[in-house]
Amino acid sequence: MPTSKNFRCTLSLEFPMAHFLELDFSIYKGHMPLLICTPPRYQLPLLTSMATQSYVLSILMLGLVASNIVASTTPSHEIHSFNRHSFPPGFIFGTASAAYQYEGAAFQDGKGLSIWDTFTHKFPEKIADRSNGDVAVDQYHRYKEDVKIMKDMGLDSYRFSISWPRILPKGKLSGGVNKAGIEYYNNLINELVANGLKPLVTLFHWDTPQALDSEYGSFLSARIVKDFEDYVDVCFREFGDRVKHWITLNEPNIFTSGGYASGSAAPNRCSAWQNLNCTGGDSSTEPYVVGHNLIKSHAAAVRLYKAKYQATQKGIIGITVASQWFLPYSNSTQDRAAAQRSLDFMYGWYMDPVVFGDYPSSMRSIVGKRLPKFTKEESAFIKGSFDFIGLNYYTAFYAENLPKSNISHPSYLTDSLATSRSDRDGVLIGPQAGSTWLHVYPKGIRKLLLYTKRKYNDPVIYITENGISEVNNEGNLTLKQQLNDTMRIDYYRSHLSFLRLAIAEGVKVKGYFAWSFLDDFEWSSGYTVRFGTIYIDYKNGLKRIPKLSARWFKNFLEKKKA
Repeated sequence: MPTSKNFRCTLSLEFPMAHFLELDFSIYKGHMPLLICTPPRYQLPLLTSMATQSYVLSILMLGLVASNIVASTTPSHEIHSFNRHSFPPGFIFGTASAAYQYEGAAFQDGKGLSIWDTFTHKFPEKIADRSNGDVAVDQYHRYKEDVKIMKDMGLDSYRFSISWPRILPKGKLSGGVNKAGIEYYNNLINELVANGLKPLVTLFHWDTPQALDSEYGSFLSARIVKDFEDYVDVCFREFGDRVKHWITLNEPNIFTSGGYASGSAAPNRCSAWQNLNCTGGDSSTEPYVVGHNLIKSHAAAVRLYKAKYQATQKGIIGITVASQWFLPYSNSTQDRAAAQRSLDFMYGWYMDPVVFGDYPSSMRSIVGKRLPKFTKEESAFIKGSFDFIGLNYYTAFYAENLPKSNISHPSYLTDSLATSRSDRDGVLIGPQAGSTWLHVYPKGIRKLLLYTKRKYNDPVIYITENGISEVNNEGNLTLKQQLNDTMRIDYYRSHLSFLRLAIAEGVKVKGYFAWSFLDDFEWSSGYTVRFGTIYIDYKNGLKRIPKLSARWFKNFLEKKKA
């Protein structure tokens, strides 16, 4: 990246309505402990309080905004200008994981089958390296070692998910509660608490009990709501005295589109015309039916927690939704509308119901009778069913209008009437990561947070996932080269910088969880990509080795104020 020895800041105020701070920075990196190198131009709403204006300006002048960062050579060269003390007191920093991706022990100690156990074994060709999560990274047996690493990194919290079939092997109470499963999560939670780490627990991270899928189609049936409520009741009762942050569902939009529209994930359902070797399905209707039952399951879990447990356990509960940021491919009216529809069909699909009690109007208009309706009673108990919103952000896309005439079959995948593109006129939206879908666009996290604040009544937010993948190059790179993950450091630093700016602009973000703590099983990518701050040596007993990014986080999170 080009650098300059000059620092430039231009400030202009426009009155009476269009109040903006316009800042343009160019900072010389050199040996100085500065964060930014040649960021773009920014426009900020002018805050009314002079004290707040000064606060925002001081943040910007310290270099807490970044869009393009020069790769670092050491994990601590910018720590004096940007660290945990750049964030509000009490802000939580953690890392995130999921049961199927981490635990292993898939068939041990009474655990029942999940749909991902079935999917990876019946359709190995749908996983990039034909792998599975039978062993994964074996956190089931190595949780004490992992917690020790977390503590050494200086993390405040660990987000993990509970495996529904590990607690209820048959998916329902009548099938019995697995005491070994209860014991494992008690041990993990106790180990975290003993080491000063707050557990943030996800109740459902895609691993539906296979027994329920076989019996009645799981989330294709409204029967799932009662079984899910019974399952979470066990979790609240057994673990709620120590767990103060609960997430009902992780990325229900991604679970639904992958499992019921594209056939790229469990339970492998899509329309026959797609010729994707699915086990059945209809991509024009099933995603919406499943989504409907997921939302009702979420709301039932929240209602139960608030009625039965919250007053005594004093925890909070929310839902995690993933979204990319979408930019119009062109400045045309059609592409601008396509960008909004893309947000509606990805983000609003779940956010609108839990905030407003119904789906976005664009979905109602386009999907029509294929989109289920909430009764008045359902709408009332779904609306406002959260204490906080978990937001997962990784990347951004350009959205281009897709004419209806170009669509031969109805499907959730095309109902938004928008095409997502990673480039404009051959220029990528950001640097390519190890995953084909992930391009680095740190500005998007701020844009999505401001959008959420503005549209969804200014909720409390936790960033529950944010991270970058690299290709698993263990056959071509030395271990030293693989541990030198400067791209990941730059990704985290730049996204945290834009997150910090969003907080200064009034977004109520209370925590940040990096994806991921360890390299892991990455769903359809298997083990072909690495998201972790800790390297997993798959050829040497799953040995854990901190990457440069783990050292960077350790320095960033140093509790002693610089």
